[in-house]
Amino acid sequence: MHATMPASGSALRHGPFWGARARAWADNEAQQIQTYEEALRRVPVAPGQRVLDVGCGSGVFLRAAANRGARTAGLDASEALLEIARERVPDAELTVGDMEFLPYEDDAFDLVTGFNSFFFAADMTAALREAGRVARPGAPVVIQVWGRPDRCDLSAMRHAVGRFMPPAPPGSPPPPALWQPGVLERMASGAGLRPESAFDRSWAYEYADDDALARGMLAPGLVVEVARTVGEEPVRRAILEALAPYRTPDGGYRLRNEWHYVVARA
Repeated sequence: MHATMPASGSALRHGPFWGARARAWADNEAQQIQTYEEALRRVPVAPGQRVLDVGCGSGVFLRAAANRGARTAGLDASEALLEIARERVPDAELTVGDMEFLPYEDDAFDLVTGFNSFFFAADMTAALREAGRVARPGAPVVIQVWGRPDRCDLSAMRHAVGRFMPPAPPGSPPPPALWQPGVLERMASGAGLRPESAFDRSWAYEYADDDALARGMLAPGLVVEVARTVGEEPVRRAILEALAPYRTPDGGYRLRNEWHYVVARA
């Protein structure tokens, strides 16, 4: 099942960029299965439970939840990514929409998740509040973000791409360090959720060669946006230079990254 809702807010900005290299991103996301399996190990789902993934991308988490018998729903800003999610999870309810304005009834889901998604909202607290609204009372809401920068090999890529981005307006506050203890918990509490536990998980992306690495690293929406502004080749070159220390003896790449999770209750 698939539905399309009018995009608004942050979805209107991010959707076209994330959909521009949808197949490449889907290949990247397939490597993230360890992220999703860890969440489901900590917060298991039972057959028949309704599960919503906010920012579901190409549906890798939805497939993992469906394999456990869950009835799955996913929302994303990109129609192109949802087309791939539909291939992976044909029975899922998939919706193009905005995480700050979820098109679901109150108390509709037994589990709500957001993997590297909630911080793309123009108002992250509003997005978390919406996640809590559509979760049944007491249901878990899983919030996952990047881990400590010094434990993320991909920080080198982020710095390389960041050099092409315009500076923040004068006086703008720095983005919150969501990986720091207590930061995500306070944000969740401000959205009306009850933080219950926090944990970290590390695993490694692997790429066979320069072309495979570049294809994967050029796929995220923010990188697409930068490449459209300054050109793909200088961005590709900067990424390969930044990630050269992680090249393996066989010419591939191994990038170990940490991810930070908070489980809260609606």
